[in-house]
Amino acid sequence: MGSTGGSGSIGGATNVRVVVIGDCGTGKSSLIVSVATDSFSERAPPLLPPTRLPPDFYPDRVPLTIIDTSSRPEDRNKLGAECKKADAIVLTYACDQPITLERLSSYWLPELRRLEVKVPVIVVGCKLDLRDDQQLSLEQVMTPIMHQFREIETCIECSALKQIQVAEVFYYAQKAVLHPTAPLFDQETQTLKPRCVRALKRIFILCDHDRDGALSDAELNDFQVKCFNAPLQPSEIVGVKKVVSEKLPEGVNEHGLTLTGFLFLHALFIEKGRLETTWTVLRKFGYNDEIKLRDDLLPTAQFKRAPDQSIELTSEAMDFLRGIFSMFDIDGSMGRRHLRGFNGEECIGSCDLEWISICVGSHDSYGSCQKPCLFNLYWVPWRSCFGVSCDPSSTD
Repeated sequence: MGSTGGSGSIGGATNVRVVVIGDCGTGKSSLIVSVATDSFSERAPPLLPPTRLPPDFYPDRVPLTIIDTSSRPEDRNKLGAECKKADAIVLTYACDQPITLERLSSYWLPELRRLEVKVPVIVVGCKLDLRDDQQLSLEQVMTPIMHQFREIETCIECSALKQIQVAEVFYYAQKAVLHPTAPLFDQETQTLKPRCVRALKRIFILCDHDRDGALSDAELNDFQVKCFNAPLQPSEIVGVKKVVSEKLPEGVNEHGLTLTGFLFLHALFIEKGRLETTWTVLRKFGYNDEIKLRDDLLPTAQFKRAPDQSIELTSEAMDFLRGIFSMFDIDGSMGRRHLRGFNGEECIGSCDLEWISICVGSHDSYGSCQKPCLFNLYWVPWRSCFGVSCDPSSTD
């Protein structure tokens, strides 16, 4: 499930700025020349001007600007200023120079913390072609460092001379910015973060059209088309459910993919490095990079507020609430047992909610309620679905 198409802006980003830092002689400039020209230069200049990769260089179709830096002591202030403007940091060491690897944790990573640079860090071992086969593997070397410095998004080895994994370095840097891990996944507990879970629950509820607590094959296909503009083949649906059921039997039942299975699937995508899949889903359903519903989806009404004002639902809002009521009113008399299936906060999702009192019954000319209200107290976003806006604190 999931495959993303390109666009000129993802999560509001129209350009990604990557700053390359590391000890002198680790291959920073050669790496940049290599990715920009698809060739190796024997005489790369000591410091390159900003290098721009065009939108079509990577699948997300967002241009990328690469900033080279000098590690000379006299350029330390300039380096710090560049790091503070970065969207991501590529931190290099040389595979044939163990001291440069040691300085990642003894100098460079603490220095980024001192500068309060809070962006993803991609650690890159350059000069892979000169690496001694007797050295420890990348995983063995980097695992303790990554445990100590959680800001490291990933690590990779490359060779500018042999053109090995050069383009991948900046792909991972761009991906860390456009599809960040931190808002979605807790690295310490290896679980989805609460806000991400709430958003995915809301999406599941919206896609579960028949309200049976599972996504049927048809509902899964509708979900796929909405998010990725392409249908799922029957064999792919079978494959998705098989993967989930083998790892988590309760993730699939006779009706289809359950909420538990849906959440498991997204945790699996993230663990496998396919964060763009989960981010595409979230963004299609209106979430921003903080996993909050975008303001343009919930525009704030700009009306004068006064203590004596009241609010009145528009006809569109009334129709919407009646539809929601009917959806949960299984037998025609909605009671507590039905309300247990209706969690307003989960249905509305990760947005700022305010408590207000709404009366939608009939009123006499003095404003007194003549018929019972449909809802008395109701969680709603304080937005423009109302005809008149008023301060919730002044509502009786």
